[in-house]
Parts: sequence; structure tokens; C-alpha cells
Amino acid sequence: MERFVDLHVHTSCSDGVFPPEEVVRMAVEAGLEVIAITDHDTVDGVKRALDEGNKVGIEVIPGVELSTRVGPSDIHILGYYVEVDAPPFKELMEKLREERFKRAKKIVEKLNMLGVGLSFETVLEVAGEATIGRPHIADALVREAWVESYDEAFRKYIGYDGPAYLPKYEMSPEEGIKVIKQAGGIPVFGHPGTARRDELIPGMVRAGLMGLEAFHPLHPPEACRYYKDLAKKYGLIYTGGSDFHGSDRRMAPLGSQRVPYEIFLDLESTYRRTKKGG
Repeated sequence: MERFVDLHVHTSCSDGVFPPEEVVRMAVEAGLEVIAITDHDTVDGVKRALDEGNKVGIEVIPGVELSTRVGPSDIHILGYYVEVDAPPFKELMEKLREERFKRAKKIVEKLNMLGVGLSFETVLEVAGEATIGRPHIADALVREAWVESYDEAFRKYIGYDGPAYLPKYEMSPEEGIKVIKQAGGIPVFGHPGTARRDELIPGMVRAGLMGLEAFHPLHPPEACRYYKDLAKKYGLIYTGGSDFHGSDRRMAPLGSQRVPYEIFLDLESTYRRTKKGG
């Protein structure tokens, strides 16, 4: 009997739709054996997901997806098995929450200057408990009827080429890798096929990168094969997941990538080996 995992999952603690507990229950219903909670620049949902996982009998890996940058390119670093209370890591999470709040406020100010009278209070209401990101601003624009859809908000105003876009807090991939390793985690380059910056991988490996995400909704089969081969070339593991955000978000349904259980075993083995070596 085939067994599957999903190692790239978001909750309402970042820009996902569903709270951590519900995501865990959905994973059970989807027949998954293991999931990793990898919210953007926050681990606020990890303990809640772990508790629910213990209740319903599914393994939950504590994780994060850090946003780093090289020039014009966003490079996402997934961190698996991070110790969420490790002091340097915890401090960074608090810093990133603060920086995302400031960025969101500045984006709203830019929108206001463009004649879009979005209220920052609406953004805060939409975000709720979450670390604020552009998806919350998009939803707020829809709620106040400045745009008709989430996609229009990005296309017209807050996408990378949009007039109200602002980059995130500047952190290099090497810095992201370092802080994940300091927290006892396994750093993996998330969906490298979307970044198209493969020339950065050797330097990231020297900095301590331990894996590449091969299975991803935006990786066609040939890209998946390519990153599996590239991982083997550099002596890295490869991982994968749906990048699940929810029913009205981009990416794919939970568990849709059909990532084999053996991929989790490789990740777990790497973690145990690293922990033993440390």
C-alpha cells in the first residue's frame, strides 16, 4: 500500500486559509502519513499543529519557510525540525513579524497615495492572528471593493511589478540557512524552479544547504526529475509538497503532489544523523 506525505503546508498563521488544527485534520482525511507546517516567516502554528497531530495520530514536522533575497530574486528556504524556542531563531521570528507589519503599513500608504483608500484596519482584521503578508492586503482590497478579485489585487497593485509593491526584510539565503541550522533544523531550497537561480546553489551548499524541493505544483515532471538529479549531484536530499494555502489560494490541494513516504524517511534520517553529529 502506497503511503504519502506533504512537506510544504501553510496555515492561517501566515497566509493560509485554515487554522493549524483544521489543516492537521484535513491531512488525516486526505490519507497523509506526515505533514510539515511551513508557514512564511513564523512558527506560531507549529505547537498547535503538533498537539492536534498527537490527538488524531499523524506525524507533524515543525517547520518554517523563510523569505530571503538575492538581488531581484526571492529565494525561499524551508527549515525542517526547527527548535521553535531556540533563542536566535525565536528572536528572528519576532523581528520578521515586526518587519512584515511595517512593510504592510507602508504598502497601504503607497496604495493610498495612488488613490486607493484602503484602510489598514481592514488589513489587520483580515490578517487576524497571522504574520501579515501581501495576500492579506489583497483580501482586504477585495473586501473593500477596490478590486474584484485576489488575482486582480496582485496584477494591478501589489505584485512584484505593481506600483505599490515593496520588498520584504532583506536577508540572504546564507543567513537563512545559518539561522535554521542554529535552531537544529534541516535547510532546503524551496521550489527552486520558480526562482530560476540555480547558479546560487553551490554557494548555498557551502553555507550548509541540505536539500532541494523537487516535488512542487509549479514544477512540471521534467523539473522534478532535474532537481532530484541536482540534489544527488550535490549530495543533498530532496523533498516536496503541495505548498497548500487553502481553497481560495494559489497552489494545489493538500496532498496533491503524492510525495512518497520514503522522501520523509530520507529527511528524518538526515535530521537524526545531524542531531547525533551535533
